[in-house]
Amino acid sequence: MATFDTKGQKTAFVTGASSGIGKAAAVALSRAGYRVIGTSRKAEPGEVRDGIRMIACDVTSDASVVAAVALAHAELGRIDLLVNNAGYAVSGAAEESSIEQVRALFDTNVLGVVRVTNEVLPLMRQQGGGRILNIGSVVGIIPGPFGTHYTATKHAIEGYSESLDHEVRPFGIRVAVIEPWATKTSIEANSPRGDRPVAAYSQTFARYQAAFAAAMADGDTAEEVAATIVAAAQARTPRLRYPSGKAARQTVFVRRFLPRALFDRILRKQFNIA
Repeated sequence: MATFDTKGQKTAFVTGASSGIGKAAAVALSRAGYRVIGTSRKAEPGEVRDGIRMIACDVTSDASVVAAVALAHAELGRIDLLVNNAGYAVSGAAEESSIEQVRALFDTNVLGVVRVTNEVLPLMRQQGGGRILNIGSVVGIIPGPFGTHYTATKHAIEGYSESLDHEVRPFGIRVAVIEPWATKTSIEANSPRGDRPVAAYSQTFARYQAAFAAAMADGDTAEEVAATIVAAAQARTPRLRYPSGKAARQTVFVRRFLPRALFDRILRKQFNIA
């Protein structure tokens, strides 16, 4: 078993670190001086990827999470920072997903966060502090048509994180949500479609896909989101929410201040579903 012997360094545990935002975050945190362990469902024993020690963890399995957190803690000695990044999306109209498909999505995106957090919190309480960063999304605070169930998981993460932050502050632990907008990762390409297609939505969904692809072309990189994660990890007085990138900050601003009807018209026009 590999061990870290560097004294005084901050440590980080990053779920879903094999690609995309998780991988970029693990690398950026390592460059910022953290001792980092990342997770992947298929990590091999002793695996090191892009300089990051990787361990296996399936966030939908209680036993896998318990084992992964115990191994990370044994190797790191403490866990100062938890980045809950593991997750995926499902695309298509809400009606096109079966209950089984929605349940599986929530099991990863929401219950996966809860499982890992529940294992890490006792360690953070014992050591007298820590920070938890949950990777949310701008669609956690705005509507996300044709990604309705993914949007619902990110709304859940918003409420979970804000409530949890109040509970754990007395122990020196803070919780924050990172809110990217369109980010150039493989999550969209790898997103399954709804498993029970409904032809009535096909034309509107096609228009939405074209508009979303255009937004993705101008989106942020995973490395830019990782920079936001590092900033949130190192902030002396962390905020609850960290919109990542100019488009995310603008969207959050207009959502807060524009009348609902006007915001909805703008959103529907942007996604070409008006």
